[in-house]
Parts: sequence; C-alpha cells; structure tokens
Amino acid sequence: MSRFDIAITGMGLATAAGIGVAANWARICAGAPAARTDPTLAGQPVDFSCRVPEFDANELFGRQLAWRLDRFVQLAMIAAREAVTGSGHDTAAWDGTRVGVVIGNSLGGTATFEAQHRVFQDSGAEDVSPLMIPMGMVNMVTGYVAMDCGALGPSLTTATACASGATAIGVARGLLDSQVCDVVIAGGTESALSPATMAALHQMGALSKRRDDPATASRPFDVSRDGFVAAEGAGMVVLERAADARARGARIHALITGFGSASDIHHATAPDPQGAGLERAVRAALLDAQLDAADIAYVNAHGTSTPINDAVEARALTRLFGTDAAVTSTKGITGHPLAGAGAIEAIYTALTIQHATVPPTVNLRDIDPEINLDLVTGAQRGMRVKAAVSTSLGFGGNNAALVLTAA
Repeated sequence: MSRFDIAITGMGLATAAGIGVAANWARICAGAPAARTDPTLAGQPVDFSCRVPEFDANELFGRQLAWRLDRFVQLAMIAAREAVTGSGHDTAAWDGTRVGVVIGNSLGGTATFEAQHRVFQDSGAEDVSPLMIPMGMVNMVTGYVAMDCGALGPSLTTATACASGATAIGVARGLLDSQVCDVVIAGGTESALSPATMAALHQMGALSKRRDDPATASRPFDVSRDGFVAAEGAGMVVLERAADARARGARIHALITGFGSASDIHHATAPDPQGAGLERAVRAALLDAQLDAADIAYVNAHGTSTPINDAVEARALTRLFGTDAAVTSTKGITGHPLAGAGAIEAIYTALTIQHATVPPTVNLRDIDPEINLDLVTGAQRGMRVKAAVSTSLGFGGNNAALVLTAA
C-alpha cells in the first residue's frame, strides 16, 4: 500500500505571537514571550494571559458582522482567510461542493455565555440576546468559515479538548483520502479567556500563579514549572492531495504524511502517568506515514508547562526517540491556546521544516533532571528536518499526533 500524502498549500495564524504567519514565525524564532497582565481578569487570582495583539474585529470584518461573532470564530476566520489566500485558490471559481471545513474547538463562546448570563441575572430573560446561542455554539466556527469561503462540502467540528486542532487535521486527511473532498480547510481555534473559565482553570490548579512576572510564567520542561499560561489563538491550513497540489503548480509548505489518535482511559483531566496513550498515538501516526521513529529529526511537543504533562510527555518521547530528535515547545511564547494548540503547532512544525530552523523553548533555564530529551533552549537551532512529529494531549484522555515531512 502506497503512502498517502496531503499537502499544506496555505497557512494562517492569529495567536499571541501576532496576526499572520510571518509575524508568528519571527516572534517564535526570536523567543519573545507574549504573556501579559490581562485587564479583563483584574482582581482574579490569575490575572494574566496570552491574547492576540492589535486585533480589531470591527476593522477586520466590519461592525455589522463583527458583533455577530464570538471571538473564537473571529480568530478562525482571519486565519482561514490568510490560509486560503496563500493557497492560491480562488474561492469564487472553485467547486465549493468539493471543499470541506474541519475545525477543532473545545469551549465555544465562553465570553458570550458569561456576558449573557450577567444580563439574565441583572435584567431578566427579556433582555437576553437571541444571538447568544449562534454566537456561543462550538460548531458555528465551521459554519461561518464555510460561509466566508463558499465551502459546500462537509462542515465538521472536532472537540477533543487540547488535541482538537490536531484531530481536525486528521479528520480532514480522511476526507481527502476517501475522495469526499478535493480541498479541506482545517485547523483549531479557542478564545476562552473569560473570567469564570479562567477562575475554573485556576481552581483546578492548571494555571501558573506567577503574577509578578507573567512573561516567564510558561516554562515548558523547566524544573520550576508550575502551570500553563492560558492563551487564545487560531491556526488554519488548506489541505489537498499532494498530487493535485503539484498538478496545479501550488506551493507546498510541507506534507502531512501521518496521523494517529489514542485514548488514555486513565482520568478525566490527568494524562496516563507513563504517557502510554500518547505513545500509541505517535506510533499510529508513524505507521500511517510508513516511517520509523529513527526517521524523525524534530518533535514539536505539547509541552504545556504543567508539572504532570511535561513529565508524562517526556517519558513517552524518551521511549520513542531517546535523544535522537530535537524537541521544543512553543508555549513559552504563545501560552497554551487550548483547542487551537494542535493546529497552531502543526503550522510551526511545517515552518520548521520549510526554514530548516528549530525554534527555542523559551523560559527553559533548568531542565527538570528527570527529563532526558534533546531540548532546544536559548536560541533557535539551524538544522535540516526531513520528518517531524507534532504532539497534542487533552482532557478526557485524548492524544493526537501528526507526522509532517518535507515536500
């Protein structure tokens, strides 16, 4: 059986590292953390986050459309527009019935729900907005992106917590392999930095408490890590069969050659202590790609900066790759974009392959002595990467892995 390759022909990003792929890559390679005190969280135990900078929805969409969209949808639409434009496709000319949309999201429009709940409490039922449901529903992001680009094929939303974006790309891969679609816009998005949601994450013990120095709070794989920095963001890709992309002369940023998914069945929020589910997901992705672990030069790790996740992930990656693959986490810069993470980091992995540059793991000063990986620290590392893995883990025991290779 021959290997099935899908091409990334367009990429789009809206993260705390900036709006647009170029701005993101420059900041990721420079190693400049984005975490800042967040005025919307004033008075809370954790009052900092990673927000997308200089994002003016009214300017980007026009006031009439912007006020109908929750921010998680706005971020996805901006990223999708960049990806489609970069792919070279003309949405006015393509056969929309052969174009699908698959986007990962986990928490939906939390800011909308919280705001309307306050209205309900303060003013009563008659003042609650009729737009609350269509603004807050998880699946509305795929609906709006499909409407924005004329995609008439399947419109699907994946919800596998912080693995949602990677899962969406895996599902998109299946739609292309089965010939259901010729083009799929896929990715992940999240904007859940609303007060009640952040309070809940704090109560769970998931967030870093370093209010005195937010910029250094996210410390993936560092011995002093104490939790993640919550972030918003969206990453979107345009995917098509590699043969089709080459036939139309498209620029191929990288190939997605493998996808794997596996469950922990261990705990609602804690990963399997040995990382068994993640290891199964990576091995499944490698099998799909018809590659061995020895073929992988780079791993873009989930690396959240929580004590449990980083230790668990390191155990699995050590069994898989030892110290033969360079490893990095970009969450020291972007924070943790939750459902958006897998897609955003898949794009960073594609850029690593494309530019022969591995970005640094920021704020990693003292590697946890129990972690034995080739972690890239301090500054970016120039190296040729033919094959790489991007890993994602999520609540509910969700694990996902993507294998990307050079075109």
